Amino acid sequence: MSASPVAVVTGAYRGLGLETTRQLSSLGHRVVLAARREAEGRAAAEKLAAGGAHVRFAPLDVTGAEAIRALRDMLKRDYGRIDVLVNNAGIFPDPSPGTPAASIFEAELATLRSAFETNTLAALRLCQQLIPLMEGRGRVVNVSSGMGQLSDMNGCCPGYRLSKTALNAVTRIFADELRGTAIKVNSVCPGWVRTDMGGPNATLSLEEGARGIVWAATLPADGPTGGFFRHGERIPW
Repeated sequence: MSASPVAVVTGAYRGLGLETTRQLSSLGHRVVLAARREAEGRAAAEKLAAGGAHVRFAPLDVTGAEAIRALRDMLKRDYGRIDVLVNNAGIFPDPSPGTPAASIFEAELATLRSAFETNTLAALRLCQQLIPLMEGRGRVVNVSSGMGQLSDMNGCCPGYRLSKTALNAVTRIFADELRGTAIKVNSVCPGWVRTDMGGPNATLSLEEGARGIVWAATLPADGPTGGFFRHGERIPW
C-alpha cells in the first residue's frame, strides 16, 4: 500500500490556506503547512494535528529564494516526493478599492513590485523548485482571482490585478511545458470569501471558498490542466 499523498500549502496559517490544509488532511493527505509567521503557523499546525490530522509546519517566506530552497530540501529529505502544491500565499497591496488612491493613475511602482514579488514570482519560484519533486505526477493549484481576468478587467487596484493576471500566465506556461506528464497545473478563483482580505461582507464561507482549491488539488487522471476555474467550473481568462 502506497503512502498517503503529500501536499504543500503556502500562506496557510489562517484563512483559505488553513481551510485548504484542513480539507486536504481530512481527505488523507499529509500536509505541510507553510507560512512566514512562525508562531501562528506552528500553532495552526499543532491544533490540526491535535485533532488527528497529519499536518506539520514549515517556515516559508515565499519572497526568499533561500527559504524556498530550504523547503525543497526538507521535503526531499523527509518525504522523498510531493503530490500537491497549492500556491495560496498572496497580498493585496493596493489602497482600498473605491478610493482615489486605488486608481492606476496613482499607482506606485513599489506597490506593483511588491505585488508581483509575492503573488507572481513566488509561485513561479515554488513551481520551479517543487514540481521536480512530483516525479512526473502531481497537482499544482495557483490561487488566483477574478480580478485578474482580462475578459472582465475593470479599473482600480493595479498591483493585485496585474500580479494575478501574470500568475494566470505562469499557470499556462507551466501547464504547456508539462504536457506529456501526469502533472496538472491550474488557476483557481475561490470567489469572494470571508477572509481578512475578502472582508466580512463577502458571500462565501471559508469552507465554500476552499472547496474549489481542493477540487483542483485532487483532480483525477483525466482532469483538466492549464485552465482557470471557480467552484470547479471553467471561467474565461
